[in-house]
Amino acid sequence: MSATAENLKVTTNELPLLSSRNLVLGSLVYLVFYAWVRWYEGIYGWSAGLDSFAPEFETYWMNFLYIEMILEVVIASTLWGYIWKTRDRKLASISAREELRRHFTHWTWLVMYGWAIYFGASYFTEQDGTWHQTIVRDTDFTPSHIIEFYLSYPIYIITGGAAFLYAKTRLPAYSNGNSLQYLVAVVGPFMILPNVGLNEWGHTFWFMEELFVAPLHYGFVFFGWAALGVLGVVNIEVKAIGKLLKKDLA
Repeated sequence: MSATAENLKVTTNELPLLSSRNLVLGSLVYLVFYAWVRWYEGIYGWSAGLDSFAPEFETYWMNFLYIEMILEVVIASTLWGYIWKTRDRKLASISAREELRRHFTHWTWLVMYGWAIYFGASYFTEQDGTWHQTIVRDTDFTPSHIIEFYLSYPIYIITGGAAFLYAKTRLPAYSNGNSLQYLVAVVGPFMILPNVGLNEWGHTFWFMEELFVAPLHYGFVFFGWAALGVLGVVNIEVKAIGKLLKKDLA
């Protein structure tokens, strides 16, 4: 074995299996960003978000919508494209320890996905119901919708897509075919976004009250529960990590 190859092997083996720094920083990025978003909504939701025909609504909310949509497309294209372009084309030749390290990196992605799902499908969704039972909407693009539908949902979609692509391109356990569990966990919550169109059409056509138990909202519940497919992904992870730990100890 050449000196360069030997040094590379030592360097790889010295890398920590779990980067706690990335895990903590990733969680803080979501937390700090959404704290700022909630602050922004608290300040400008009441002062500039109650009348969609007012000039300040265009300034503080429609511009917010345009900017976030552009950034989401750019970030998704860049992140997913980078993960795919830098994929490992020789998965069969990686060491057991390197594969184990990648599994722990994958777990970091899964934690980020769960964190993003919480804010999008739980926190801001519950808040939206409260908003509409307090304030009569005069447009589909309410402040709570601009944050919930067009910000928090795309963020968890981008995160889930990145987690799936990472597993697909860097872990042998996912490289052959597509994991049904993973598809359910990622594609299911993604379908909440198209369901938004049905939801807004229904509210406009029927002038329905904002009740979570209304049949029009069943799609949100069904596709939201699909996120539980991540438990199937965890099952794959436990089996794969168990085998790798035995190899690493050996």
